[in-house]
Amino acid sequence: MKVVFALFDTLNRRSLECYGGTSVKTPNFKRLSDRSVTFDNHYVGSLPCMPARRELMTGRYNFLHRSWGPCEPFDHAFPEILFRENGVYSHLVTDHSHYWKDGGATYHSRYDSFEFIRGQEMDPWKGYVDPPFDEWRQEYHPIQFDDTPRSKHRRNMVNRHFIRDYEDFPAVQTVDAGLDFIALNKQADNWLLQIETFDPHEPFDVPEAFRAGYPTDYSGPVLDYPPYGTFEGDPGEIAELRAAYAATLAHCDFQLGRILDVFDANDLWEDTALIVTTDHGFLLGEHDLWAKNIMPVYNEVAHIPLIMFHPDHADCGGQRREGLTQTTDLMPTFLELFGVAPPPEVRGMSLMSLVATDAPGHETILYGQHGAAINITDGRYTYFRYPTDIFDGNLNQYTLMPTHIISMFSVEELQNTTLADPFDFTQGVPVMKVPVIPESPFFKRHGPGVLIDCHTRLFDLSVDPKQTSPIDNPEVEERLSRKMAETMMANDAPNELYDRFGLTAYLQ
Repeated sequence: MKVVFALFDTLNRRSLECYGGTSVKTPNFKRLSDRSVTFDNHYVGSLPCMPARRELMTGRYNFLHRSWGPCEPFDHAFPEILFRENGVYSHLVTDHSHYWKDGGATYHSRYDSFEFIRGQEMDPWKGYVDPPFDEWRQEYHPIQFDDTPRSKHRRNMVNRHFIRDYEDFPAVQTVDAGLDFIALNKQADNWLLQIETFDPHEPFDVPEAFRAGYPTDYSGPVLDYPPYGTFEGDPGEIAELRAAYAATLAHCDFQLGRILDVFDANDLWEDTALIVTTDHGFLLGEHDLWAKNIMPVYNEVAHIPLIMFHPDHADCGGQRREGLTQTTDLMPTFLELFGVAPPPEVRGMSLMSLVATDAPGHETILYGQHGAAINITDGRYTYFRYPTDIFDGNLNQYTLMPTHIISMFSVEELQNTTLADPFDFTQGVPVMKVPVIPESPFFKRHGPGVLIDCHTRLFDLSVDPKQTSPIDNPEVEERLSRKMAETMMANDAPNELYDRFGLTAYLQ
């Protein structure tokens, strides 16, 4: 068996033609969907980037126990399991710089080999001590200009100064590296290749030829890096941001087409599985909000694409699957593809039975972000449950790797750390219990301190797929609350969460 896993970051399901999208030309996603099984009820688990990747690695939720962070010493990561149990060689090619930050630095080394392409977003790539800020102040829109040392916008402007031509773009180089691996190893067997590009994550900068297909009347400075939360831009600015995303997605579609062309040219459809998905979506002004993280996890972010091709089920090409699935299911799927059983702590399920037939998926799934709501869906209803008091202080991170996205935990954060008893997934190892405090970078970046509109609500997707009108249905809320508590127990959630979310009564 050979597997190619193509992972895009921030891929909006509703923008893809194979999911009914009409705003962006995505013929290659449709081309793959026509040949594969397309999942219509696939959801996120833990948000955002690295929490999702820990789920990809381990097959269980991250957000109930901690926020952003590396793989833990007790985690069973699928590349290592595949090598140990079946000698499977794994290779990662990526331009996703979070793998090399404090809060992600143990993921890439789980693979047998890896290649890192530089220059995306705030990757600290080029050493430019005295850039031409006066010129850049005129070139870039004020919301994405920042000359503060180490700021993400400064680093992004520096990177873009050195990315000019098509072949310079990190996504192009990432796919190049993936295709080089295929060319070198196509005659070999028993390998998994992960081709992972940061696009279409913001900033939405792409080779100019792709932007030409999505013109606007906007004539101001470069505007392709939307703010998180609200944006009071004029209609021209909003149209420009949406067009920039569309162009970036069209570029991703082109890169996917390059992978499909290599499958065609080398008859890889005969012996190679191909899986395409993302970590989460992105709000482009829906609900009057932009981006992710600091607002409720609406379906624009939570409901994501998944397309799977398996050579043994080529006759299922073009079929759809309605079963409820999520990110945690990919890890056990990778294992089953190579005939390996998952470790006992895995809570995801393999999707191979759903590839073969329209089998049932999960009854319900949880998803969310540490410190915010716990969300649940059964495929029809979505229920966002927030704490009565989100600032109640009854929130902790459980970890042996105390790092945030771009920093270690501070001494102040660690001062009240205690040692907690092992969870059922820590292999008998006790872990640090670190109280979340307002001074924590996590609190201000992805936690309670930055949340917008944090109110419990219930939606009926059958009549309100855009989640614009919350409903009052005590019976459904009661049922989903009970399932929420049951799923938390099955995932050995920290005890204090039941009090924090008013779920203690369901422990009876």
